[in-house]
Amino acid sequence: MKDSLKVGIKYQHKFTVPKSKTVPNLYPESEEFKIMPEVFATGYLVGFLEWACILAIKPHLDWPNEQSVGTHINVSHEAATPVGHEVTASVELIKIEGKKLTFNVEARDSVDVISKGVHERFIINKEKFDNKVKEKKLN
Repeated sequence: MKDSLKVGIKYQHKFTVPKSKTVPNLYPESEEFKIMPEVFATGYLVGFLEWACILAIKPHLDWPNEQSVGTHINVSHEAATPVGHEVTASVELIKIEGKKLTFNVEARDSVDVISKGVHERFIINKEKFDNKVKEKKLN
């Protein structure tokens, strides 16, 4: 971690919702999902919020040797966003406890706040993390 990683870092990230990020595409194996509305899926929304947090702190890490992984998410999904609409994630780093980072997160489309909540990430050493995953695969 660089000295520049401090509470108060803010970031906004924009994304236009494609058909591939809608509920029917979340789990193609699921017949139930296939018949649901073509709106931004909660699973993809969570990934979008994580992406914004990663981009917020990337300049403050020894990237790519240092990265971060999501460890907790507590967010609402308050409104549906159709294909073609732009969503904006606004994130703010509100707490640093060693390698644990806590963010306030919010997403909105052109009409509504679609999500708000808290997300936690943990800074990892990529090589050590990959080695632990390799060990786990052997078990």
